Amino acid sequence: MITTVTTVTTVTAIAAMGLTAAVSIAGAVVLVLFLATKEVASVRGSSFPLRLTKSLNVGILPLVMAFAVIVALTITEVLA
Repeated sequence: MITTVTTVTTVTAIAAMGLTAAVSIAGAVVLVLFLATKEVASVRGSSFPLRLTKSLNVGILPLVMAFAVIVALTITEVLA
């Protein structure tokens, strides 16, 4: 019985770490895509790219904060 509980706990921990890594990578990729799109859109002078640039800020700010948390947690993991 103890072996089964230990095995289930270990498998759950590994699965959670894998999910965390996948979500972290996806968030970083989306942040890079948003930043690249904002940079490309800011070069053009018409009204739609300017509106797109302003609206991308709504998605960029939370992603930057999430990225900062991911970096801080990774640093504390390495140092601990």
